[in-house]
Amino acid sequence: MAQESNVLVAIVNNLQDFTIAREQQWYRIPVSSVDKWLRNRWPPEWIAFYHTKIFGDLAYAIHYYAPIISISEKARWELLPDQPYDYRSTRRYYQLHLGPLQRLPDPIFSRRLRRIVFISTTWAKFMQAVEINDLYDESPLEDRLWAALKRLHIQAERQEFVRVKKRDFALDFAIYCRDGKIDIETDGDSWHSNPKKATEDNYRDNALKTAGWKVLRFNTPQIREELAEYCIPTIVENVNGLAGLDDGRLVARNFDPKNPDGSQQMGLFDD
Repeated sequence: MAQESNVLVAIVNNLQDFTIAREQQWYRIPVSSVDKWLRNRWPPEWIAFYHTKIFGDLAYAIHYYAPIISISEKARWELLPDQPYDYRSTRRYYQLHLGPLQRLPDPIFSRRLRRIVFISTTWAKFMQAVEINDLYDESPLEDRLWAALKRLHIQAERQEFVRVKKRDFALDFAIYCRDGKIDIETDGDSWHSNPKKATEDNYRDNALKTAGWKVLRFNTPQIREELAEYCIPTIVENVNGLAGLDDGRLVARNFDPKNPDGSQQMGLFDD
Protein backbone atom coordinates (compact mmCIF):
# COMPACT_ATOMS: atom_id res chain seq x y z
CA MET A 1 0.00 0.00 0.00
CA ALA A 2 1.48 3.35 -1.07
CA GLN A 3 1.32 5.66 1.92
CA GLU A 4 0.75 8.65 -0.35
CA SER A 5 -2.28 7.21 -2.18
CA ASN A 6 -5.02 9.82 -2.40
CA VAL A 7 -8.09 9.33 -0.21
CA LEU A 8 -11.17 11.43 -0.89
CA VAL A 9 -13.50 12.07 2.03
CA ALA A 10 -17.01 12.69 0.70
CA ILE A 11 -19.83 14.16 2.77
CA VAL A 12 -22.89 11.91 2.61
CA ASN A 13 -26.25 13.55 3.39
CA ASN A 14 -28.47 11.28 1.31
CA LEU A 15 -29.56 7.84 2.50
CA GLN A 16 -30.10 6.61 -1.05
CA ASP A 17 -26.57 7.55 -2.15
CA PHE A 18 -25.02 5.58 0.68
CA THR A 19 -27.29 2.60 0.05
CA ILE A 20 -26.17 2.60 -3.60
CA ALA A 21 -22.52 2.80 -2.54
CA ARG A 22 -22.95 -0.16 -0.18
CA GLU A 23 -25.17 -2.38 -2.33
CA GLN A 24 -24.37 -1.40 -5.94
CA GLN A 25 -20.79 -0.28 -5.28
CA TRP A 26 -20.77 3.10 -6.98
CA TYR A 27 -20.95 6.70 -5.87
CA ARG A 28 -21.54 9.97 -7.75
CA ILE A 29 -19.79 13.32 -7.44
CA PRO A 30 -20.80 16.40 -9.48
CA VAL A 31 -18.22 17.35 -12.10
CA SER A 32 -18.62 20.95 -10.97
CA SER A 33 -17.62 20.00 -7.41
CA VAL A 34 -14.46 18.30 -8.64
CA ASP A 35 -13.55 21.39 -10.68
CA LYS A 36 -14.10 23.62 -7.66
CA TRP A 37 -12.67 21.60 -4.77
CA LEU A 38 -10.61 18.69 -6.05
CA ARG A 39 -8.87 19.74 -9.24
CA ASN A 40 -5.35 19.34 -7.84
CA ARG A 41 -5.99 15.98 -6.13
CA TRP A 42 -7.99 14.14 -8.76
CA PRO A 43 -8.41 11.24 -9.29
CA PRO A 44 -8.33 9.57 -5.86
CA GLU A 45 -7.57 5.89 -5.25
CA TRP A 46 -9.84 5.57 -2.21
CA ILE A 47 -13.07 7.12 -0.96
CA ALA A 48 -14.32 7.49 2.61
CA PHE A 49 -17.76 8.63 3.75
CA TYR A 50 -18.48 11.30 6.36
CA HIS A 51 -22.05 10.84 7.59
CA THR A 52 -24.30 13.78 8.42
CA LYS A 53 -27.10 13.96 11.01
CA ILE A 54 -29.65 11.95 8.99
CA PHE A 55 -27.60 8.81 9.69
CA GLY A 56 -28.39 8.76 13.40
CA ASP A 57 -25.77 6.82 15.36
CA LEU A 58 -23.31 7.07 12.44
CA ALA A 59 -23.58 10.87 12.27
CA TYR A 60 -20.63 13.27 12.36
CA ALA A 61 -18.00 10.63 11.75
CA ILE A 62 -16.32 8.47 9.11
CA HIS A 63 -17.10 4.79 9.50
CA TYR A 64 -16.73 3.35 5.97
CA TYR A 65 -14.27 3.51 3.11
CA ALA A 66 -13.66 1.67 -0.16
CA PRO A 67 -11.14 1.38 -3.00
CA ILE A 68 -12.01 3.16 -6.26
CA ILE A 69 -11.78 0.68 -9.12
CA SER A 70 -12.52 3.06 -12.00
CA ILE A 71 -14.18 6.42 -12.80
CA SER A 72 -16.54 7.34 -15.63
CA GLU A 73 -18.55 10.47 -16.48
CA LYS A 74 -22.33 10.32 -16.93
CA ALA A 75 -25.45 12.45 -16.85
CA ARG A 76 -27.73 12.26 -13.83
CA TRP A 77 -30.51 10.59 -15.88
CA GLU A 78 -28.11 7.78 -16.80
CA LEU A 79 -27.21 7.17 -13.17
CA LEU A 80 -30.75 7.46 -11.78
CA PRO A 81 -33.07 6.40 -14.63
CA ASP A 82 -36.00 5.74 -12.27
CA GLN A 83 -36.22 9.36 -11.17
CA PRO A 84 -38.42 11.90 -13.01
CA TYR A 85 -36.74 13.79 -15.84
CA ASP A 86 -36.36 17.43 -14.81
CA TYR A 87 -33.91 20.36 -14.92
CA ARG A 88 -31.35 18.34 -12.95
CA SER A 89 -31.35 15.35 -15.27
CA THR A 90 -28.61 16.60 -17.60
CA ARG A 91 -26.16 17.49 -14.83
CA ARG A 92 -22.82 15.77 -15.26
CA TYR A 93 -21.39 13.46 -12.59
CA TYR A 94 -18.32 11.35 -12.08
CA GLN A 95 -19.39 7.81 -11.32
CA LEU A 96 -16.89 6.18 -8.98
CA HIS A 97 -16.97 2.40 -9.27
CA LEU A 98 -16.04 0.95 -5.90
CA GLY A 99 -14.81 -2.20 -4.30
CA PRO A 100 -16.68 -3.53 -1.24
CA LEU A 101 -17.15 -1.03 1.57
CA GLN A 102 -14.93 -1.65 4.58
CA ARG A 103 -15.58 -0.45 8.12
CA LEU A 104 -12.96 1.32 10.21
CA PRO A 105 -12.27 -0.35 13.56
CA ASP A 106 -12.50 3.11 15.16
CA PRO A 107 -14.49 5.91 13.52
CA ILE A 108 -12.87 9.23 12.64
CA PHE A 109 -15.12 11.78 14.32
CA SER A 110 -15.72 15.52 14.27
CA ARG A 111 -15.32 17.32 17.60
CA ARG A 112 -17.74 20.12 16.63
CA LEU A 113 -20.86 20.29 14.50
CA ARG A 114 -19.30 22.14 11.60
CA ARG A 115 -19.54 22.62 7.87
CA ILE A 116 -17.28 20.21 6.01
CA VAL A 117 -16.69 20.00 2.26
CA PHE A 118 -14.61 17.42 0.39
CA ILE A 119 -11.33 16.52 2.09
CA SER A 120 -8.37 15.18 0.11
CA THR A 121 -5.83 13.34 2.19
CA THR A 122 -3.21 10.61 2.05
CA TRP A 123 -3.60 6.98 2.97
CA ALA A 124 -1.09 7.40 5.81
CA LYS A 125 -3.04 10.28 7.38
CA PHE A 126 -6.34 8.47 6.91
CA MET A 127 -5.10 5.36 8.69
CA GLN A 128 -3.65 7.38 11.59
CA ALA A 129 -6.48 9.91 12.02
CA VAL A 130 -8.45 10.07 15.26
CA GLU A 131 -10.56 13.10 14.37
CA ILE A 132 -11.49 14.96 11.18
CA ASN A 133 -8.84 17.64 11.72
CA ASP A 134 -6.09 15.00 11.49
CA LEU A 135 -7.00 14.35 7.85
CA TYR A 136 -6.16 17.71 6.30
CA ASP A 137 -3.14 17.71 4.02
CA GLU A 138 -2.84 21.36 3.02
CA SER A 139 0.78 22.18 3.90
CA PRO A 140 3.70 21.07 6.12
CA LEU A 141 3.41 24.41 7.96
CA GLU A 142 -0.17 23.67 8.95
CA ASP A 143 0.74 20.13 9.99
CA ARG A 144 3.51 21.42 12.23
CA LEU A 145 1.28 23.99 13.92
CA TRP A 146 -1.53 21.43 14.26
CA ALA A 147 0.81 19.00 16.03
CA ALA A 148 1.83 21.74 18.49
CA LEU A 149 -1.77 22.69 19.21
CA LYS A 150 -2.69 19.06 19.82
CA ARG A 151 0.18 18.62 22.28
CA LEU A 152 -1.34 21.42 24.35
CA HIS A 153 -4.90 20.13 23.88
CA ILE A 154 -5.88 23.42 22.23
CA GLN A 155 -8.93 22.45 20.23
CA ALA A 156 -8.88 24.04 16.79
CA GLU A 157 -10.85 23.35 13.63
CA ARG A 158 -8.81 23.08 10.44
CA GLN A 159 -10.11 24.45 7.14
CA GLU A 160 -13.15 25.90 8.87
CA PHE A 161 -15.59 27.56 6.45
CA VAL A 162 -17.33 30.68 7.70
CA ARG A 163 -19.70 33.02 5.86
CA VAL A 164 -19.33 36.79 6.20
CA LYS A 165 -21.54 39.15 4.19
CA LYS A 166 -22.50 36.41 1.70
CA ARG A 167 -18.87 35.39 1.14
CA ASP A 168 -17.32 32.12 2.24
CA PHE A 169 -13.86 32.12 3.79
CA ALA A 170 -11.72 29.07 4.58
CA LEU A 171 -9.76 29.53 7.80
CA ASP A 172 -6.55 27.56 8.28
CA PHE A 173 -7.39 27.16 11.99
CA ALA A 174 -10.43 28.38 13.93
CA ILE A 175 -10.31 28.50 17.73
CA TYR A 176 -13.54 29.17 19.62
CA CYS A 177 -13.18 30.99 22.94
CA ARG A 178 -15.71 32.03 25.55
CA ASP A 179 -15.46 35.72 24.58
CA GLY A 180 -14.51 35.53 20.91
CA LYS A 181 -13.08 33.61 17.97
CA ILE A 182 -9.55 33.35 16.62
CA ASP A 183 -8.52 32.73 12.99
CA ILE A 184 -4.92 31.51 12.61
CA GLU A 185 -3.34 31.67 9.15
CA THR A 186 -0.05 30.08 8.08
CA ASP A 187 1.48 32.17 5.30
CA GLY A 188 3.93 30.20 3.17
CA ASP A 189 6.77 31.65 1.13
CA SER A 190 4.59 32.13 -1.96
CA TRP A 191 2.29 34.45 0.02
CA HIS A 192 5.05 37.07 0.43
CA SER A 193 5.92 37.14 -3.28
CA ASN A 194 2.33 37.57 -4.46
CA PRO A 195 1.06 41.17 -4.06
CA LYS A 196 -2.39 40.20 -5.38
CA LYS A 197 -2.72 37.50 -2.70
CA ALA A 198 -1.65 39.94 0.00
CA THR A 199 -4.30 42.43 -1.17
CA GLU A 200 -6.99 39.75 -1.17
CA ASP A 201 -6.00 38.69 2.34
CA ASN A 202 -6.22 42.29 3.49
CA TYR A 203 -9.87 42.47 2.41
CA ARG A 204 -10.46 39.02 3.90
CA ASP A 205 -8.93 39.91 7.26
CA ASN A 206 -10.90 43.15 7.46
CA ALA A 207 -14.15 41.28 6.77
CA LEU A 208 -13.40 38.67 9.44
CA LYS A 209 -12.35 41.27 12.02
CA THR A 210 -15.55 43.20 11.36
CA ALA A 211 -17.48 39.97 12.02
CA GLY A 212 -15.76 39.51 15.38
CA TRP A 213 -12.79 37.30 14.48
CA LYS A 214 -9.29 37.99 15.79
CA VAL A 215 -6.81 37.18 13.00
CA LEU A 216 -3.28 35.92 13.70
CA ARG A 217 -0.78 35.29 10.89
CA PHE A 218 2.47 33.34 11.13
CA ASN A 219 4.98 33.03 8.29
CA THR A 220 7.30 30.18 7.34
CA PRO A 221 10.37 31.24 9.38
CA GLN A 222 8.23 31.89 12.46
CA ILE A 223 6.63 28.43 12.36
CA ARG A 224 9.88 26.64 11.51
CA GLU A 225 12.18 28.50 13.89
CA GLU A 226 10.03 30.20 16.55
CA LEU A 227 7.09 27.84 17.02
CA ALA A 228 7.60 27.25 20.74
CA GLU A 229 9.12 30.64 21.55
CA TYR A 230 6.74 32.92 19.65
CA CYS A 231 3.83 31.28 17.78
CA ILE A 232 2.39 29.13 20.55
CA PRO A 233 2.80 31.75 23.32
CA THR A 234 1.04 34.30 21.08
CA ILE A 235 -1.85 31.90 20.48
CA VAL A 236 -2.08 31.03 24.18
CA GLU A 237 -2.07 34.70 25.18
CA ASN A 238 -4.93 35.42 22.79
CA VAL A 239 -6.94 32.39 23.96
CA ASN A 240 -6.54 33.44 27.58
CA GLY A 241 -7.36 37.04 26.67
CA LEU A 242 -10.70 35.85 25.31
CA ALA A 243 -11.59 34.07 28.58
CA GLY A 244 -10.26 30.66 27.56
CA LEU A 245 -11.49 27.88 25.31
CA ASP A 246 -15.19 27.35 24.79
CA ASP A 247 -14.92 23.58 24.57
CA GLY A 248 -18.22 22.54 26.11
CA ARG A 249 -17.20 22.77 29.74
CA LEU A 250 -19.27 24.74 32.25
CA VAL A 251 -16.26 26.95 32.90
CA ALA A 252 -14.06 28.16 30.04
CA ARG A 253 -10.54 26.75 30.16
CA ASN A 254 -7.53 29.05 30.29
CA PHE A 255 -4.18 27.62 29.27
CA ASP A 256 -1.00 26.85 31.09
CA PRO A 257 1.36 25.08 28.61
CA LYS A 258 3.05 23.37 31.55
CA ASN A 259 -0.24 21.68 32.48
CA PRO A 260 -2.43 21.42 29.34
CA ASP A 261 -4.75 18.88 30.99
CA GLY A 262 -5.79 21.27 33.75
CA SER A 263 -9.53 21.98 33.73
CA GLN A 264 -9.18 25.62 34.81
CA GLN A 265 -5.55 26.64 34.93
CA MET A 266 -4.26 30.20 35.06
CA GLY A 267 -3.21 31.55 31.68
CA LEU A 268 0.39 31.65 30.52
CA PHE A 269 0.63 35.39 31.12
CA ASP A 270 -1.48 35.63 34.27
CA ASP A 271 0.09 36.66 37.56
